[in-house]
Amino acid sequence: MALFWISLISLWTWLVLVLCVLLWLPLMLTVRLATLGDPGRYWVGYLFRQIGVITARATPYWRFSYRGAMPTDPRRPYVVVSNHESFTDILLISHLPWEMKWLSKAELFRIPVMGWLMQLAGDVPVKRGLGPSAVEAMAKCREILARKVSVMIFPEGTRSLTRELLPFKDGAFRLAVDAGVPILPLALHGTSTALRKHDWRIGRATAVVEVLAPIETTGLTPADVPALKERVRGLIVEARDRLATELG
Repeated sequence: MALFWISLISLWTWLVLVLCVLLWLPLMLTVRLATLGDPGRYWVGYLFRQIGVITARATPYWRFSYRGAMPTDPRRPYVVVSNHESFTDILLISHLPWEMKWLSKAELFRIPVMGWLMQLAGDVPVKRGLGPSAVEAMAKCREILARKVSVMIFPEGTRSLTRELLPFKDGAFRLAVDAGVPILPLALHGTSTALRKHDWRIGRATAVVEVLAPIETTGLTPADVPALKERVRGLIVEARDRLATELG
């Protein structure tokens, strides 16, 4: 009986997500046409993130929330980085009240309708393991930051299957140094049970994302990237462990 209810609620969750994706296409097209003067695509992207908020709130097994010091100016650009536990991290982070463009796997952009929405929102595709694609993606991210919109990157590159964070890659930190914008770390906990890797069924989850204090990069050079990367990783691990203790 328990498996039946889990399967039923899982089907409901995926149905809500699919319906939102289909309904959002004409909405986002309308907003995009109404905001052609905004090269940063801020509002059409912000609308896109609400799919994650609605889907999470419609799921009775999930309790998602956020905390921390929110940026006072939503148009001040940051390179935002976070640990990565689950696909549902995207839905959790989408609750944050400002727009960010996401660096995402190129394969996602080929999904019908969903991929079109990602393109409309101005998200950035990257092909794993392909150097020229990464260079092109970072160039696109610099353009976005110059248009006063933040960029969201998972520096682990993929989800960790254990509590141990994977090593952070240099890309997000080099981008912040090159663009002269702060790093904004996020620490999240609780999504690993919401949707396990390689499983379509959802689970119970109480998840929180905490916005940590921004870290300025003014005056830093590429030689400072390794130390910056480890500093940020340490802050995220510390905050994630604190959240884990609090949430149980």
